[in-house]
Amino acid sequence: MSKRKTAWILLAILLTLSLLLKACSYLPENAGAAAVGASGRNGRQSAHQEESSQSESSSGNSADAESSMPESRENPVVPEPASQSGTPLFPDYSGSPYSEINNNVPGFSEEDLTTTSYESYGELDSLGRCTSCIASIGPDLMPAAEERGSIGMIRPTGWHTVKYDWIDGKYLYNRCHLIGYQLTGETTNKKNLITGTRSLNIEGMLPFENLTADYIRETGHHVLYRVTPVFDGNNLLASGVHMEAESVEDHGAGVMFNVYCYNIEGGVSIDYTDGESRAADSVISSADSSGPLSSDTAGNAAAEGGGETAPPGSAAGTAVSGSAGATSPPEAATEESTCEIPEGTTYIINQNTGKFHNPDCPSVKQMKETNKKYSADSRDTLLSQGYAPCRNCNP
Repeated sequence: MSKRKTAWILLAILLTLSLLLKACSYLPENAGAAAVGASGRNGRQSAHQEESSQSESSSGNSADAESSMPESRENPVVPEPASQSGTPLFPDYSGSPYSEINNNVPGFSEEDLTTTSYESYGELDSLGRCTSCIASIGPDLMPAAEERGSIGMIRPTGWHTVKYDWIDGKYLYNRCHLIGYQLTGETTNKKNLITGTRSLNIEGMLPFENLTADYIRETGHHVLYRVTPVFDGNNLLASGVHMEAESVEDHGAGVMFNVYCYNIEGGVSIDYTDGESRAADSVISSADSSGPLSSDTAGNAAAEGGGETAPPGSAAGTAVSGSAGATSPPEAATEESTCEIPEGTTYIINQNTGKFHNPDCPSVKQMKETNKKYSADSRDTLLSQGYAPCRNCNP
């Protein structure tokens, strides 16, 4: 073999070895870079997954927090009032129309307080009785009109139209708004009306309604306001009402109260099982009337009550708490007419007021028989004769 050929072979071998060495030197470096790249991607993916997991966890906590909060303020979850906890919170009546509860501090939590206006009225229970009402009252909820429509067609549980001559306004019972008309403008809402004595309406509830309304008008702030009627067992007449309120923006500096107002009346013994009443023994012996006075249509308007427009008054005599075992009055008033309506009657006219009513109008049952006129005429005919339609039944 020539020297030249041998040299070319050696050169080829050297070049091959050189290429092999370079390839070997690149392998660890590229492998390491690839490993780092993979590690970096995996790390970012891991970090992203962790962040995503934290985000989902945070989102989950947020969802849980939202689900634990009350529903939309238009349909809020009504906090359970302390008066329904089963603990006897309310002291016996001792002469004052109301008693302070829990040092006058209401049972609201911080979560209950809101500057968003809303109102919510609890459903009637199985006996048709009102339950708890709550509202965050701001100026936007308060009625613009001073005058309220009639509520005489509503007959809350325990209702009786009956008068005693020593009671301011004569009528024992008013239709009491749980949340007063001047606060939310509710009129004929059955979930907001209970049978309450004149004293409960005027001396018990009205001062707190006025306090709340005045504060809201003056400041434009909100007041969280809750009223719960308290019924003993299956009684149809409430023993009293539990009222709580707290001004929101100033944390109770403007308005704060927690009171129980008694559904009693001076000189009257009340049976809370059904609302029947009689003059207390001490009054019967000295009063001009030995029992309740009869009712009439004109006075029914006075008995509508509501606690927000009537002037303060006082009930004479010593209040007598009725009991479940009280008996019916020996000389009870004739509360409703039981006279049959003649066949063919289309309307019943009150000749005293000049208004005509549908035969089933509640006001008809409270008219004196001497004032009733049964008519088979049409509505247009009665209007042409100068009669006016009843605002309760809108014939």
